[in-house]
Amino acid sequence: MAKKLEKVDVVVVGSGWAGGIVSAELSKAGYKVVMLERGKDQTRSDFIGVKDELRYTNRHEMIEKLTGDTITSRVSIGDAALPVRLQKDMNTGTDLGGGSMHWAGSVYRWRSYDFEIRSKTIERYGEGKIPEGMQIRDWGITYDELEPYYAKWEQTAGISGEPDPLGDKRSNEYPNPPMLASPAIKLFKESAKEIGLHPYQMASGNMSQTYTNPDGETLNQCMFCSFCTMYGCDFGSKSDPLATVIPTARKTGNCEIRTNSLVRRVIHKDGKATGVLYTDTRTGQEFEQPADVVVLAAFTFSNNRLLMLSDIGEIYNPETRKGTIGRNFTGQFNSTFLGATGFFNDKKFNYYMGAGGLGGAVSDYDADLFDHTDLDFIHGGGIELRQYGDAAIKNNFVPKGTPTWGEEFKEKSLFYAFRTLTVWYSAAVMPWWHNFMDLDPTYKDEFGDPLLRITNKLTEQDKNIAKFGIEKCTEIVEAMGADIIDQDELPDQFDHAYEGMHYIGGVAMGEDPETSAVNNYLQLWEMENLFVVGGSALPHFSSHHPTPTIGALSYRAAEGIEKYLKESGGLLTKPKSSSVKA
Repeated sequence: MAKKLEKVDVVVVGSGWAGGIVSAELSKAGYKVVMLERGKDQTRSDFIGVKDELRYTNRHEMIEKLTGDTITSRVSIGDAALPVRLQKDMNTGTDLGGGSMHWAGSVYRWRSYDFEIRSKTIERYGEGKIPEGMQIRDWGITYDELEPYYAKWEQTAGISGEPDPLGDKRSNEYPNPPMLASPAIKLFKESAKEIGLHPYQMASGNMSQTYTNPDGETLNQCMFCSFCTMYGCDFGSKSDPLATVIPTARKTGNCEIRTNSLVRRVIHKDGKATGVLYTDTRTGQEFEQPADVVVLAAFTFSNNRLLMLSDIGEIYNPETRKGTIGRNFTGQFNSTFLGATGFFNDKKFNYYMGAGGLGGAVSDYDADLFDHTDLDFIHGGGIELRQYGDAAIKNNFVPKGTPTWGEEFKEKSLFYAFRTLTVWYSAAVMPWWHNFMDLDPTYKDEFGDPLLRITNKLTEQDKNIAKFGIEKCTEIVEAMGADIIDQDELPDQFDHAYEGMHYIGGVAMGEDPETSAVNNYLQLWEMENLFVVGGSALPHFSSHHPTPTIGALSYRAAEGIEKYLKESGGLLTKPKSSSVKA
């Protein structure tokens, strides 16, 4: 039997950027907060001196083990879904700080077009431009309304950057100057400019200088050691929750953090959440944590599954296209991040120095910044050349057609080790009626609860936008003077590899409760004291990494929760009926 604990103001499930921001803001405001994290405790000092590619990149030390809880995956309705068990195929985070601890540090605001995508597409091209079955909609919030929250997150995270010359209006500069451009990045930017594009130094969560944020947390200057993606930062110079919002929450004395605490249900009665049920994974003891407000900030998959297991909201049915939980699933998988690789006979680059957010970028083919009249897709993508710092084991570039072993392979591996640059297109991904999440009828976790099932199919839109991006990347690599250019190949269909952590949707925001699960404060329409924060709230995937948008929306959610508590309840925005039911 579960042990019932003392009631608190707010219980937060998850400790990444989303949960960390909400916990920090509400505890600063004087509310009693309990944060629950399923993984173990960890500190920044745990990452000192752990530059171990085999341990982290190849054996996925910081990635959730998938032997028990995982997802199942299929392409089409009617297919049998199978569990995803290999960590290389799904990179969800675990432990205190969540997946935000091993992110690269790439920072982009999403564009004004994203937040009003349906209205703006129809306004420019007519409704016929939107294919039947594509479930895009306006988000219920504009870029201008969200902009102050973007600015706040950038100040907290200490972002280093310079404005995108084609970007939307900003209320302030980045808190830190852009990172230094390496020779490879300079070549990319100079070549892009020569062919009429507008390159810039991409914004980064890696510090270009030592920085103290408005909450008093200090981050160190980046050492360009190259161990960012899949790693905690050795030098405390990559912005993450352990360096920022979690210590801020702790300092208030109002936030208690409990690790090894796996939340399995949201408890509710008479249309309101009353708390959560969780299990201490070390002892097996169950606890009930009552609270006035429940916040789910446990990443996209866990947020969706918790609502479904708790029988909250209506699970999306693709046959009737009714229901909101599990709807609008998208992610950047195998048709995104494709481009062209150049091999240079007479140029050499030091690619073992780098950082996760070190790179050059071009936005000319992003969102609706270019004319789509004669194109067979909507939206677009950003182009990047990133200097992560090549790993010794993982990276071994040779031109296509080279044997995969033997004398020629060895010769070209050595020759091109410092002579290879890749330019890629980070394409947007739109939601479709046939891509969704629900509970698997067959597979269960170690507690006997159904796993989450993903149904995801590549579309002609996905393939067309990727093909366009590969062509544009090739033009830049040609301008860079590469002697050999290899283009990435388009996949025929989704390969069930959920690489990266770019999975969103399922509890998506909007104005109409018939098609959206949460309002623009991420408050669940059907349960006013339950807020669902994080990537699950995003209705479609824009062209770049979602972290800044998740951070901005988390600040807005925290503001909404405080308002809800002060004003003794009620929906924070009024629902609107929409003519869009696709």
